[in-house]
Amino acid sequence: MKIKTEAGERHVLAITVDNEAGVLAKITGLFTARGYNIESLTVADISSDHALSRITIVTSGSPAIIDQIIAQLDRLVPVHKVIDLADGGAHVEREIALVKVAGSGEKRIEALRMADVFRAKVVDTTLTSFIFEITGTSDKVDRFVALMRECGLVEVGRTGVVAIARGAEAV
Repeated sequence: MKIKTEAGERHVLAITVDNEAGVLAKITGLFTARGYNIESLTVADISSDHALSRITIVTSGSPAIIDQIIAQLDRLVPVHKVIDLADGGAHVEREIALVKVAGSGEKRIEALRMADVFRAKVVDTTLTSFIFEITGTSDKVDRFVALMRECGLVEVGRTGVVAIARGAEAV
């Protein structure tokens, strides 16, 4: 699924790297040095022996820019594999957000109603606030946050995009 943005097409890069100090700095340094924007970044250990990590980066650019980014990432020593999930066919993306909303009366009732519509869970509550957990596409999270602004949005924490290719094989 390719989405056009002002900066070009949106791409989700899955990068398998050595799980060691400084690797993330090398990857982000490559983006910074060349003026590429990182829209979302997540990192997690993916192997049982803790030797490998997976970095998921969402970025935008023309096909030539994305090809250049992938080629430059492939040349870095700690990088084992770079996959552009947007080019690799169908994939699943999700993001988690914690959304704190304060309010009373009708605002409180409206926040709960909207959370129900978006299938957000209440993970903490006080007499004056809620913290909701919402999982879904970035667009879904964006829409929920925008609606919560009307209900008394206080704070938002987001994980960033995690993504994986569909199908039985690993990419």
